[in-house]
Amino acid sequence: MKQTLRVVARIIALPDQVEPVKAVLSELIEPTRQEPGCIQYELLQNRAAPTDFTFVETWESEAALETHLASAHLQVATEKLQGLIATPPDIRRYDLVL
Repeated sequence: MKQTLRVVARIIALPDQVEPVKAVLSELIEPTRQEPGCIQYELLQNRAAPTDFTFVETWESEAALETHLASAHLQVATEKLQGLIATPPDIRRYDLVL
């Protein structure tokens, strides 16, 4: 089986900006799912801490992820998130072990 790249990207909204952040992040889902090399792209919201949003992603390759990171829709979302999030996004890349 070909090795895929897994990504967990965590975004923490400011307490009074949860809904605006959710709206911006939700706008990323459909265009990203249509990108070449995108296998999985899901947005989760923490039940216990609603300011905590996490994308769980699977990409065919590092190159596909790099194309996503440079995409216009991600750049627009990054701009929109300015002043709405508590910390810079925490983006971690993983290989599947088992």
